[in-house]
Amino acid sequence: MWLYLQLRYLFGTDLVFTDRDGYRNVVQAKRYSYPVGLGAVQEVYSSMRYYRAKRSMVIASNQYTTACEELAGHNAVKLHNRNDLIKIMDLFKAGQIEKAKDIIEGDPHMIFDSWDNYMNGDKVIKKDYKAEKRILVEQQGE
Repeated sequence: MWLYLQLRYLFGTDLVFTDRDGYRNVVQAKRYSYPVGLGAVQEVYSSMRYYRAKRSMVIASNQYTTACEELAGHNAVKLHNRNDLIKIMDLFKAGQIEKAKDIIEGDPHMIFDSWDNYMNGDKVIKKDYKAEKRILVEQQGE
């Protein structure tokens, strides 16, 4: 099932559809002559709650910035680039609809980052002395 959205309020999504597993998906489409940045992932990911979607993806006519790919990996946003788009269109033209759906609905590239790096000393968490002082002043004034 495909749901085309009115252009008035998109909330970061250009298309909503239900996949073969019955999950609602939100799609952000970008037609850029330059690499797609973080904004596309931020918009489509934030729209998931509004549209009650389980999955999100960005389809672009170009490549993605490294930062965009990293954010998408941490948030399970599927990224389709120009090459994917061409392959999907060729499969549809050849009547291989299920193979095209396999690409569209495929799992996103995931990045799993461990908190161990933060806890084992290579990251320093600095105290905010100004904030602590402000809190103490507020507490003393009560």
